Amino acid sequence: MKIKTVTLNDGVEIPVYGFGTFQIPADGSTYKAVREALDLGIRHIDTAAAYFNEQEVGKAIRESSVPREEIFLTSKLWLQDHGYEAAQKGIETSLRKLGLDYMDLYLIHQPYGEVPAAWQAMEEAKRAGKIRSIGVSNMTPKIWNRFVPMFETKPSVNQIEFNPYFQQKEMRKIMAEDDVRLEGWAPLGQGNSAMLADPCIAEIAAKYHRDTGQIILRFEIQEGAVIFPKSIHPERIKSNMEIFDFSLTDEEMNQIRSLDTGKGRHNPDAPGVAEFLIGAFDVHSDD
Repeated sequence: MKIKTVTLNDGVEIPVYGFGTFQIPADGSTYKAVREALDLGIRHIDTAAAYFNEQEVGKAIRESSVPREEIFLTSKLWLQDHGYEAAQKGIETSLRKLGLDYMDLYLIHQPYGEVPAAWQAMEEAKRAGKIRSIGVSNMTPKIWNRFVPMFETKPSVNQIEFNPYFQQKEMRKIMAEDDVRLEGWAPLGQGNSAMLADPCIAEIAAKYHRDTGQIILRFEIQEGAVIFPKSIHPERIKSNMEIFDFSLTDEEMNQIRSLDTGKGRHNPDAPGVAEFLIGAFDVHSDD
């Protein structure tokens, strides 16, 4: 099965469905899961410096039989590397750990601190061919309006929390003005049991003989999001992909749209978030 791609605002094509590696440990588990995903036909892999598993992701890509140019790889710059020179070093560190010549997409992981200077370094790395596309993550309307007007080029992607219970309607309107693609993290609500058991979603799932997770992922794809659900279980990786042989009706899409609560698990605008995050990880602890 070939997963369809969409074209970003800079002309780069990105597969709409990928594989996320957040919280998969670097004890061989990440390597094994990425190889499994690639073997199943997934061609989009998402990692980050702060996931501490870039080395295993890169090793899995290098040792796969899939040609590098057929794989879309994302990594992300952590807070400690914001600023111009720090971001340059952060980009080089990710490339070294991955063991790859370029990254397909590189994001500002948490948008606090010296974001414009970091963005400038990312723009330069893109011009140098080290990165094909650049974007941001966890930007709210407030944060977007603070930083993005200072950028020379617009982001191609904003990777944000997105699922039926948190549909990011205000942020999506702003992004649509510049054709910025939404990438949804926590597409299954990080295992949100209430959402996975929601009666509305369950009724639709029964009609299509699917599980509720598959209905949720199908909804997100039809909403235009790029998604990358995570699992270390081969059977779950496979079943999560089984969403391309059916479509939800307009009525069913509207039913799921009505489930939006307008709130997520993470609020990037909350006081103290930046301070907490910069103290949470030291991405250079193993350098």
